[in-house]
Amino acid sequence: MKKEKSCSVIIARQEHGVSRKLMSPNALRTLYRLRDNGFLGYLVGGCVRDLLLGREPKDFDVVTDATPGEVKRLFRNCRLVGRRFRLAHIHFQDEIIEVATFRSLASNEPESEPEDANGPDHRQRPPRIVKDDAGMILRDNVYGTPEEDALRRDFTINALSYNIADFSIIDYTGGLADLNAGIIRTIGDPAVRFQEDPVRMLRAVRFAAQLAFTIEEKTLKALVAAADTIVRAAPPRLYEEVLKLFLSGEGARCYELLRRTGLFAALFPDFSNWLDAESEGFPHARFGEMLSYADSRIQQGGTVSPPLLLALLFGEYLDEKAAHSRRQGMPWQQSVNAAVAEFMGETCPIIMIANRVGLALRDIISQQMRLKKIPGRRPESFIARPDFNDIVEYCRITCGDNKDVVKQLDWWAAQARQQAPLPPPSGPAAEAGAPQRKRKRRRRRHPQANKQGVRGIMEPRPQ
Repeated sequence: MKKEKSCSVIIARQEHGVSRKLMSPNALRTLYRLRDNGFLGYLVGGCVRDLLLGREPKDFDVVTDATPGEVKRLFRNCRLVGRRFRLAHIHFQDEIIEVATFRSLASNEPESEPEDANGPDHRQRPPRIVKDDAGMILRDNVYGTPEEDALRRDFTINALSYNIADFSIIDYTGGLADLNAGIIRTIGDPAVRFQEDPVRMLRAVRFAAQLAFTIEEKTLKALVAAADTIVRAAPPRLYEEVLKLFLSGEGARCYELLRRTGLFAALFPDFSNWLDAESEGFPHARFGEMLSYADSRIQQGGTVSPPLLLALLFGEYLDEKAAHSRRQGMPWQQSVNAAVAEFMGETCPIIMIANRVGLALRDIISQQMRLKKIPGRRPESFIARPDFNDIVEYCRITCGDNKDVVKQLDWWAAQARQQAPLPPPSGPAAEAGAPQRKRKRRRRRHPQANKQGVRGIMEPRPQ
């Protein structure tokens, strides 16, 4: 292990256990091409962290001194994306490798950039940092050195780099020490880092829960103080981050940290107030139970769709809203529609749940009544629904102890097994991969009628 400059540490290949055999072949191809064309190329972030911890990385991110335009010229399968952060996506058959240019600590670069657009009609994008009045970064395309790029990252454990040139690991921020100690620590002043990007607070919670790490004291204090500012982040981005938290396999632990830091109340103010209250003298414990179920299923290699997750977590809350409407005389379906609409109205200004997910959530709740109708009208159509398994799974999880419900679900399971699949298409349409369209035949008119029609148009009308 040796020092580089004054504040970095290089761990030579023989001193660490990270092997290229554990890396994505596509990431290695990207790094080798950058190197062979005279550019620096590092793996960085979560993939290096996970490799050092003996975990399997979910994705591999690359950083380089090549600009996005230069990356695009090197890779025919490259697409440039992003306005806030200009990135290059290298598309392979089964994977996308994200390539970023080293970021600078200060906005002191020239106000132009070499060609980096997807086409000749695109305007050049000036590399500059743009912040709002509160200090949140809106745009950051100022390029710098590897060390500056590391110092711009969120946490020390995410700033470790793997250099393809000599297979060494470079640590500019003390990330290795924090990794060994199991500590989540921001790089620099945590108050400033959370101000620059409030989503970093959710990432701190997720990393602490997934890795079983402890959030460093100063970082934790700054997080609690800034928890209310999480609503400044873009609602669609918050939706993606919330899914990552609750589908991480450690959702229960994430929820505990969210509640303790005040982030949960900021993200779900109405629902949080409801959780804090009691219904008929009983606490609302189902939310935690459903998170534990989702964690168990994911840890065993299963999946939980976003609509099913939302139904499990918020189903009891929606049921109470719908029951209140039914007491006022509203029919079942309308009461569920109204409950989901009210929930979406509360949640979407902060966490933008996609409309299709909201509709699927509504159907999972409302179609519980359909399961009780055996056989009902056209049971085969109900079984053919794309969300049939989610509807059954929700009923099984929330009401599975009821013997009558078990009989109903057994009946539907038997019907689903017996239902024969539709016959595959045949002929030229099947080969083309699209349904054959029937050509509309034109009606043939009698030749004499055609002549009369032409004569009638050309001849003068009788006076």
